[in-house]
Amino acid sequence: MQATITSKGQVTLPKPIRDKLHLRAGDKIDFLVDAEGNLRVVPVTAPVTALKGMLPKPEVPVTLEDMDRAIAQAATRRS
Repeated sequence: MQATITSKGQVTLPKPIRDKLHLRAGDKIDFLVDAEGNLRVVPVTAPVTALKGMLPKPEVPVTLEDMDRAIAQAATRRS
């Protein structure tokens, strides 16, 4: 897909890209350039509900105490 840069340096993202990234008017995007000069466009704003279902549910529920213990152990290892 291609887009044209205007004299003001503006670019309209093609609709398929906006749809794929779930972007709407007013949303913010981040431009990231890696060491090889490749460009990535990353949405900055996304509703928290978009995160639902990204990870599978654990087979065994984890308690808050288990989480606290794991965090403490990891912090001890880093010290």
